[in-house]
Amino acid sequence: MSSTEALTRLSTELGGAQPPPSIGRLEDGQLALLADALRRERERRASGLGVAAEEALKLVPALARGPVRRILFK
Repeated sequence: MSSTEALTRLSTELGGAQPPPSIGRLEDGQLALLADALRRERERRASGLGVAAEEALKLVPALARGPVRRILFK
């Protein structure tokens, strides 16, 4: 992977934001490792949010859970 590809991938993981100029001093492998770490952390957080949302639905009366789930998770 070239440094341009690695920087593009990192920018994508940052939500389209440009990384700070100092990131450009990293080697290609380090950029790829950083982009992978950001992706894994985002996936971990998303998973945790899903679990938390399901736990919160337990507070909703049973008959209303289906409609509430459909509203929240369109």
